[in-house]
Amino acid sequence: MVMIYSCKQIRKVTDVIVQPTARELYAREFENLDSLRLNTWQQAYKLAKADSLQIRLPYAEQGQYFKDRITVYSYNMYLNEGEVLNVEVENNVLGIRSFINLIKVNPDSSLTDEFHNKLGEHHAKVPIDETGIYKITIQPELNSQGMFSFQMYTSPSFGFPVFGKDNKAIQSFWGAVRGGGARSHEGIDIFAERGTPVVAAVDGMVSATGEKGLGGKQVWLRAGLFGKSLYYAHLDRILVSTGSRVAIGDTLGLVGNTGNARTTAPHLHFGIYKSGQGAIDPLPFVKKTERPDIKRVLSTSKFIKVSAAIANYRNAPEVAGIKLGEVKWNDTLSLLGYTNDWAHIELSSGDKGFVYKSLVSEL
Repeated sequence: MVMIYSCKQIRKVTDVIVQPTARELYAREFENLDSLRLNTWQQAYKLAKADSLQIRLPYAEQGQYFKDRITVYSYNMYLNEGEVLNVEVENNVLGIRSFINLIKVNPDSSLTDEFHNKLGEHHAKVPIDETGIYKITIQPELNSQGMFSFQMYTSPSFGFPVFGKDNKAIQSFWGAVRGGGARSHEGIDIFAERGTPVVAAVDGMVSATGEKGLGGKQVWLRAGLFGKSLYYAHLDRILVSTGSRVAIGDTLGLVGNTGNARTTAPHLHFGIYKSGQGAIDPLPFVKKTERPDIKRVLSTSKFIKVSAAIANYRNAPEVAGIKLGEVKWNDTLSLLGYTNDWAHIELSSGDKGFVYKSLVSEL
């Protein structure tokens, strides 16, 4: 008894340092029990890492878990530095735990774990620090039964830099031709009436102000001691001084057209500079997005049949998706969920894909 208590105490101390993942904590619940089903559950996750299904955000899917079916939902997606990935899982049966993992797919096809949710959490909110391909996996715990829905979307990591404006006010983007092709646009232009407040997109310190060069009246805002530098140019007036500490939403100046913008309508040129890299695209940091809609259904079948002579299954829920193969009339498929007009399916071989919903029917 003393030995058991001592081991538990040692594990608690070790956990503070090592911080085990939700999957590791879940596996402990099966200690001294038949672990065959847990091993199958763990193996399903390992296999899901090799899935190549692709989605575009925002994305929503709903379906039904079945106790006797072990399924991992796995999707590849392209994410930009500056975005925040939001994943929300909703189960209509209370108590079902979901395991959410975000994995970076490296250029050499190796995988790097980026995020795992805490045991019992049904959501993820992950800032993206590097542009590239990521894999998201969602797996319910064993013996889960009932309807579920997923919502995945991005949100900006910074506030919008012009008060009262949104994406619609952006009329010139990163990479646009400037100077007759001599240079490219290293920021975005947000158009607004002269005198509209320009605000801090992050908490930080004003590192420089003044009027010089192409940018005219300008403010530089540093996000944290070693963070990115935010560049506000073409201001009509500067309302802060160098060294000032500001909070997100504080006014830095007013929209104008000073510098080389004298012949254009008033707007803010907004740029972001990263130490050691220079200018980077600021759009993902400030672009406002919406959550995807879900049309609720009460239940779905475990299996569906192909109701067309031939149906293609693809790697993405869109006609432009790569054709992975085809199924024929009366073939039976496992139904994993629905996303808009597409059915997420699994073949008896274990291959997964998306089939246009009108080509299949529920059993």
